[in-house]
Amino acid sequence: MPSRLSRFTDRLETLAKRAVSGDPSPAVKKGDGGYADWVIVVIHGLREYLDLPYRRLLDILHEMPGIVEKMNLTTSELPDFTTVCVRKQQLKMAIWRTLLRLSADLHDPGDIQAIDATGFDRYSTSRHYANRTDYTFRSVKTTALVDCKTSTVLDIHCSMTQPHDTHVGRQVLSRNLNQLQTITADKGYDWDELREDLREAGVRPVIKHREFSPLDMAHNARHDDGVYHQRSVVEAAFFALKQRYGDTLRARTWFGQFRELVLKAAVRNVELAL
Repeated sequence: MPSRLSRFTDRLETLAKRAVSGDPSPAVKKGDGGYADWVIVVIHGLREYLDLPYRRLLDILHEMPGIVEKMNLTTSELPDFTTVCVRKQQLKMAIWRTLLRLSADLHDPGDIQAIDATGFDRYSTSRHYANRTDYTFRSVKTTALVDCKTSTVLDIHCSMTQPHDTHVGRQVLSRNLNQLQTITADKGYDWDELREDLREAGVRPVIKHREFSPLDMAHNARHDDGVYHQRSVVEAAFFALKQRYGDTLRARTWFGQFRELVLKAAVRNVELAL
C-alpha cells in the first residue's frame, strides 16, 4: 500500500494542476521556461506537510526519488530553494484560493457551518520594513469559515489591521452563500444587517445577541444550543492548524503571509481527506 506521504503528494498534485489556469504545463521547460506553476504549488504543499525549511526540504527530496517522480521530475531537476521561495510570491493569489476551494470539495459538507477569528503570530522582521509598511500588529487576524461536520476550512480571510468581526464576517459569508445552510457564530458577529443578508439568501443564522435588553436575552434563549455550540469546531480547527503546521507565519510580506495561511488550510483539508 502506498505511504501516506505518497498519497498526499498524488492528491496535492491533482489539485495543483486543476488550480492553475488552462492546461497544466510540463513540469519543467529548459531555457527560459522554468518550472510549471503546479510544481511550485506541490513543493510548497510538501513543505507545509513535512514542516521543514525550504533548504532542508529540497535536500530531503533529493533522497526521495519516488516522491519527486510524481512531479514528473528527477532529483537532478529539482529547483533551487531560492527559486521555490521567489516563485511563491509571483503566483497569483487566485491560484492559492482555488487550491483551497478544491481541497474543500474533497469532503462531503454537512448542514452547519461556523465562523470565527484568531491570530497567527508574525515572524520577526526588520525595523526598516516594519516602518515602511506600517507593520504595527504582532498577529495576523485570521477569520475562517469551517464546515462543522468535516472540520474542513471552506474559506479564510486575513487582515493586517484589526477590523470588526461583523464586517469581515459579512465579506467571507457573502462570497460563500452557495455553500451555507446554517451558520453559527458568537456575539462578535452580532449584527442585524448580517442576519438579514443571510436570511434573504436562504441561510439560517444562529448568531448570539449581545445582551443589552430583555429582548436580546429572549432571542438568545430561542437558539438551539445543540446547533450553536457546534461553533466550537472552528476553534478546534484553529488549534489543529497551529499544532500541526505552526502558529508563526514565516513570510516577511503581508501578501506572503496571506498565501501561507491559505496554503496551511488547503494542506490540512487534503490531509483530512486521506
